[in-house]
Amino acid sequence: MKQVFYVILLLITVNSFAQKKILDHSDFDIWNTIQGEAIAPNGKFILYSLEKGEKDNHLKIKDNNANLVFEHERSERGEFTYDSNFALFQIKAWKDSIAEMKRRKVKKDKMPKDTLGIYNLLNNTLDKIANIKSYKTPPKSSGFIAYTFEEAQKDAPKKTEKDSISNDSTKTESKSKKKAKKANDKNGYPLVIRNLQTKKEDTIQFVTNYIFAKEGKMLSYITTGDDADIKPGVYVVDLTNNTTKQVFDSHDQTKYFELSFSDSGKNLGFVVDADTTKAYVRPNKLYTWNTSNNMAQLVVDAETAPKGYRVSSDGNVSFSKDDSKLYFGLALPAIVQDTLLLDEEIVNVEVWTYDEPRLYTVQELQVKNDQKKSFQTVYHLNNKKLIQIATKAYPDSRLADEGNGTFALVSNEEPYLLESQWTGRRAEDLAIMNVNTGVVKSALKKNLGNTQLSPKGKYAYGYNPADSTWFTYNISTSKYIALTKDKVFYDELNDSPNYPGSYGSAGWTKDDKSIIIYDRYDIWEFNPDNATSTRLTKGRENKIEYRYVRLDSDERSIDTSQKWLLTTFNETNKNSGYYEFNYNNKSGNQLVDGPYRYSTPRKAKFSDAVLFTRQSFEEFPNLRLSDLSFKNQTVLSDANPQQKDYNWGTAELVHWTSLDGLPLTGMLIKPENFDPNKKYPMIVNFYEKSSDGLHSHKAPNPGRSTINYSFYASRGYVIFNPDVYYREGYPGESAFNCVIPGITSLIEKGFIDKDNIGTQGHSWGGYQIAYLVTKTDIFKAAESGAPVPNMISAYGGIRWWTGLSRQFQYEHTQSRIGGTPWEYPQRYVENSPIFNIDKINTPLLIMHNDADGHVPWYQGIEFFVSLRRLGKPAWFLNYNDEPHWPLKMQNRKDFNIRMQQFFDHYLQGAPKPVWMERGVPALEKGINQGYELIDKN
Repeated sequence: MKQVFYVILLLITVNSFAQKKILDHSDFDIWNTIQGEAIAPNGKFILYSLEKGEKDNHLKIKDNNANLVFEHERSERGEFTYDSNFALFQIKAWKDSIAEMKRRKVKKDKMPKDTLGIYNLLNNTLDKIANIKSYKTPPKSSGFIAYTFEEAQKDAPKKTEKDSISNDSTKTESKSKKKAKKANDKNGYPLVIRNLQTKKEDTIQFVTNYIFAKEGKMLSYITTGDDADIKPGVYVVDLTNNTTKQVFDSHDQTKYFELSFSDSGKNLGFVVDADTTKAYVRPNKLYTWNTSNNMAQLVVDAETAPKGYRVSSDGNVSFSKDDSKLYFGLALPAIVQDTLLLDEEIVNVEVWTYDEPRLYTVQELQVKNDQKKSFQTVYHLNNKKLIQIATKAYPDSRLADEGNGTFALVSNEEPYLLESQWTGRRAEDLAIMNVNTGVVKSALKKNLGNTQLSPKGKYAYGYNPADSTWFTYNISTSKYIALTKDKVFYDELNDSPNYPGSYGSAGWTKDDKSIIIYDRYDIWEFNPDNATSTRLTKGRENKIEYRYVRLDSDERSIDTSQKWLLTTFNETNKNSGYYEFNYNNKSGNQLVDGPYRYSTPRKAKFSDAVLFTRQSFEEFPNLRLSDLSFKNQTVLSDANPQQKDYNWGTAELVHWTSLDGLPLTGMLIKPENFDPNKKYPMIVNFYEKSSDGLHSHKAPNPGRSTINYSFYASRGYVIFNPDVYYREGYPGESAFNCVIPGITSLIEKGFIDKDNIGTQGHSWGGYQIAYLVTKTDIFKAAESGAPVPNMISAYGGIRWWTGLSRQFQYEHTQSRIGGTPWEYPQRYVENSPIFNIDKINTPLLIMHNDADGHVPWYQGIEFFVSLRRLGKPAWFLNYNDEPHWPLKMQNRKDFNIRMQQFFDHYLQGAPKPVWMERGVPALEKGINQGYELIDKN
């Protein structure tokens, strides 16, 4: 009878949707997503790639009227040059072709290499350069591209004139082979510098690194040399006059690190290791070059470094914006292993200590970072003075004013690392360092939150969760100001046993005059010295959230002389839009608003053209182009025209009251052409609070951890996603009190089949589902992903991706117990499904993977073997070597197929698949999946 019912239900579903298609797993492969969208600096062109089924990308370039200018298959990573004259992109091999070559055991070095595409937007011509290894363009200048290629050095071009290289010039075969071998041995590649307009190219052999200056027309490269035409060393190319200068000369065994230009291109810095011995401690040296010098000058080496430190090969080398300072890293002496010891002589033991700052598991994962740890140091180029900024006392540092500032903010979190094991909070001691004199002045002790320097470096500022207050610290006066004391600028809806977070800040106005801070709805301006404030928007009255949009990626401060673009979000109906705000008269007007989710617009560098998307459950987020008025919008893409052929769905808000008396909101997804007189099976899926995502589009996709809403709606399911509010100490009961009355309120509406309700969730959602099925039989089937059935054993676990103890999660964050097992043993017992597992009558599908770095996978095993012990219907999925969720496409598809078959069987009467009837024996793992449906007739 169940099989007959299932067939009838499907026939009714198909007929009621006028023969529209029902989404199936194969449809995941035909759905496109938009990747790598970009707008040309002049605003006249847009490019993007359509990625079909997470496979090949199809690049499209369109003009600002949505006319197709150019397209190219299997192409991605598109970008425009700074002058908007060219589009660059990478051409890949077909992924299916790569798969077939792997089947044939083709070696890696024989696999197809990428091709660089250069499309000229002025004359609509395309150039292709094969076997690309890498390519770069000047970030803020135009006319050139540099690239390396992986082709063997055979027939490599030889420089024949000062300004170009002839592509048909060759060397003898014997010399080519010698060079090819050397390139392979030394990991050097041919570098080509190409003039995009003239197409003239200059080729340099055996290049190991190269960079452009951000603004100036300068390029630097490092080569191991070719023993004849090019000497090993560091070179600088002035692209304006096409001159090349060797600025550092060394042998071909020299190693180089952290090659870096100043933004202007006037200064260059790098670290050198020219020692050919195999000494473990490397004698690194820091060099710098200036356009006024012929050769690079030594800055610091082992002899001149501060006592107890050495030049780091891992510390970032950079320059201040004004070219007056060179920043680099100093490192502590390396800890040296005795290389003469045999394996059987080395003691292999971990020693964990109760009071060391970091748990051993954290240290173990951070060994490489610790080995590369460096202390930021400044070298003043004008007076050749060296000042160490970060030290063992204050090992971390932040600079101000793009490195131009007089002061740096230095900090030390080590005294508070031990307690962070259970608090989950990172406190730090802060001090102010004068980078000109080296004088350090203590500022703040045990300060929580992320403290930064204002753009001009006049203030340290941040949000301190401990007192829920934004603050400033005036560096010149040492005065601390609590800006938002006794005001509500903290998370009003915080329901965790932790300090509430903030709503963030938009930034600072010019010259650090004022700071712009958000509350739940509005934008406020604060005087950093006296905490006087002005509310700039009027959102609270109508529950509308206003937020500032940073249209210029280089913006250092907010310009009060220009109109601001803001985003708006209506907390009640979830509509969003854009708003124009005039700072001078503190007024504005709504530019666009509606039942959509609008993206953060991306403005063209040199015009008012903006690229953005809008989406809803029914509308895919296609690209749109407009100006800052948003009056005339041009739809640029149509990524998935096939959607109209499929039964889809609709999304709406529903409201009810929790058992605790709280008014609640949730999302309800209904099948297309929903009939309120029919009864529909329903799946309840939730995670914390999701109703703000009402207008998010849910494209068909084999998700890693949750049901796909459009997929299940297409197949005749109603989906309910309730918001959950929590009471400290009782997370399981809180979920019950919010979710169950929401379900019963929908049953009362008459269109939900109360006998065919399922539930699905993952991680925190998976835990809550495990809890709910111990308290109610309202669910006919449940999928619980990465659940925690036993909070007592989980409390003592490790989050293996980070090495962190899980204690903080229960005491202060998401698990919301509010204390330790010895403080609140009953809370841990009451909230742990394992102690009530005998009360479960709901069939369960459990997914928990053996490489889960968030939730120990033995929690899933505890859950499953207990159900198995009691003879409860349960199935356990473990995707080997997968983390918290399956990431590999084949595993995600498998998970989605099994979950759909599981719910279809219990909620729609579909036949049971083989894997549910008899499992998949270990002998058949990876061979027979057991998807076949069992026909019991």
